[in-house]
Order: sequence, then structure tokens, then C-alpha cells
Amino acid sequence: MTIDNNNPSEPKITFPCDYPIRIIGAAGPDFKDFVIRIVKKYAPDFDGKADVKASKTGKFLSVLVVITATGVDQLQALNAELKASGRVQIVL
Repeated sequence: MTIDNNNPSEPKITFPCDYPIRIIGAAGPDFKDFVIRIVKKYAPDFDGKADVKASKTGKFLSVLVVITATGVDQLQALNAELKASGRVQIVL
């Protein structure tokens, strides 16, 4: 495969679609609820289900949610608010 840096191509996503998002932040008793509250602002039909895993040291939590993504603007706004919260280190 040859990559042409003069003509980058973006991955093609067809909206709406199921879109998994992993949010990692400092562990706290309310971190999952905090994440769900923000996610529901941008994906009102989100069912609130989340897979939560602690890091080996217990210092961080990883919250995996799956939303129905409706567009790039929605995903960018959600990502921006999560990162601006000061509680989230990584959004994947």
C-alpha cells in the first residue's frame, strides 16, 4: 500500500451509526455517572449502559459507552466537553 501525503483520506463513517467511545479519567465514586450525564447531553437516546474497568493501580477508570452517532459535529462537541471538564484524561 502506498500512502500519498498530498492527498490524505479520512475514514468514511456513515451516520447514524453505533459508535463506541472509551473515556478514561481519575477514579472517583461518581466518575461513571459524570460521564453518562455528559454523554446523554449529546446523545439523548443513550441507554446509560457503560462498561467500567479500573486500572491495575486503581488510580484511573475506563468507561466504555456506545452511542448512536448522528454526525461529526456531535462527536466533536462531546469530545470537547469531556476534555474540558478537567476530569477526563483521554477520549478514544
